[in-house]
Amino acid sequence: MKRGSPTGSVEGDTIDGEWEYRPVQLSGDVSRMTAAVRLAIQAEFGGWELSRVRLYPGGIRKVWLRRKRRAGQMLPELSI
Repeated sequence: MKRGSPTGSVEGDTIDGEWEYRPVQLSGDVSRMTAAVRLAIQAEFGGWELSRVRLYPGGIRKVWLRRKRRAGQMLPELSI
């Protein structure tokens, strides 16, 4: 499932061992400050940390966030 927002889109989460990964794509017209604020909100309220960032032609950024899986404990999600 792909969810969209004014600052980008979120693809489906994946699980790899003890980590969950969430790819986030930010369009080229999103400023660095807006991208930083969005990622800071994900980190603060969703428990995510930055794993990888790739910059593509046209300024599109693909960001992978990760967080440790916790058995039986769900972290809150943000609506996008």
